[in-house]
Amino acid sequence: IAEEKRARMMEIFFETKDVFQLKDMEKIAPKEKGITAMSVKEVLQSLVDDGMVDCERIGTSNYYWAFPSKALHARKCKLEVLESQLSEGSQKHANLQKSIEKAKIGRHETVKRKQVK
Repeated sequence: IAEEKRARMMEIFFETKDVFQLKDMEKIAPKEKGITAMSVKEVLQSLVDDGMVDCERIGTSNYYWAFPSKALHARKCKLEVLESQLSEGSQKHANLQKSIEKAKIGRHETVKRKQVK
C-alpha cells in the first residue's frame, strides 16, 4: 500500500509538472489521489529520501518537485550502473572458472583423496 501511495503521489508531480509546498500536497493528494492527509508528509519524505522528488528550502518554506525527465534519467543511470556491475561479475566468474580449471591440473581423484573427503 505504501508503494501504491508513492506511485500516486508521483503521478501528481508528473501530471502537473509543478512545484508544491507541503501544505499544497496535503490539500491536493487526498482530493485527487485518495492519499490521506495524515500520510502525505511521510510519503513525500520517503520519495525525497529515495531521490525521486527534489526538495529545496527557500526562505522558511520547503518546495517539492519531480519531473518525468529526471525520473527517466535516474533510471538510465541506475541501469548503466547495474549493467556495469553485471559485466564485472561475469568477468570475475570467468576468471574464477579458469582458476579452478588450472587448479585441477595434476590433481586426479585417488583412493587416498576420496578417503580424506
